[in-house]
Amino acid sequence: MSDAADIPVPLTLVVMGVSGVGKTSVAHALVERTGWVFQEGDDLHPAANRAKMAAGTPLDDDDRWPWLRRIAAWIGEQEAAGRGAVVTCSALRRSYRDLLGDGHPSVRFVHLLASEEVLGARVSHRHHEYMPPALLRSQLDTLEPLADDEPGVRVETDGDPAAVADRALAALADG
Repeated sequence: MSDAADIPVPLTLVVMGVSGVGKTSVAHALVERTGWVFQEGDDLHPAANRAKMAAGTPLDDDDRWPWLRRIAAWIGEQEAAGRGAVVTCSALRRSYRDLLGDGHPSVRFVHLLASEEVLGARVSHRHHEYMPPALLRSQLDTLEPLADDEPGVRVETDGDPAAVADRALAALADG
């Protein structure tokens, strides 16, 4: 009988980054390539968080922790079912990523990167139900980039989402 540690665990890709970086678009492209299940992390926000953001008020840690726990629980459900998965989540701080990965060996982060100028242009030209462009600055100020010792890859978002997804998958395969 083989040891549980020898059994390959399907991956869970947490597509992360600040608002406007293309998390949802790249996540959909990843799902097209892998056939894995998908969860839009924003859909797991409690109503109070959505209302706060819609009013232009940045979330604080007291707002974020319950949301992050909901995402972690979803990750655990996918792992328990043996499914590969893709979930979007800003995952701005290392402590947030630590929570998402704690006890979840399948988690790999795909940190999407773009310049502040590109991000500003993207968020100003889109409508988001509860993430106004004014909140981009607070996200940039909060962001702790994915560190070399964290599981995952950093990927520039130049090009279309399909090309970004391809680069992310290639980088994950290499490392």
